[in-house]
Amino acid sequence: MSAARVLIFYRAPDDDPDAVERGYHEVSPQMKGTPGLTRNELLQDVNDTRSYVVWSEWESLAAFQAWESGPNHRGRTSPLRPYQDRSGERPHYGVFAVKAAYQ
Repeated sequence: MSAARVLIFYRAPDDDPDAVERGYHEVSPQMKGTPGLTRNELLQDVNDTRSYVVWSEWESLAAFQAWESGPNHRGRTSPLRPYQDRSGERPHYGVFAVKAAYQ
């Protein structure tokens, strides 16, 4: 089974531009040791500094799906949930299977 990448889009509110970064640093230590999670990163748009993406790498799509459907998913990620970008300009998340890679 191939690895998976998950991208979740966030937007910081005008009155609290550091909210997404604080939420990320609250959530990430709790995610350490999650079966199948290899790593995650917080990315900030260089042209729109209120726009963020949390990129996570999973050993397999099955590992991500097991965690997403499990009891810890909502509780662990709740500090970031209010900042998901649901503006309609794009989906607020995406799950992708790795089909090819070069090093």
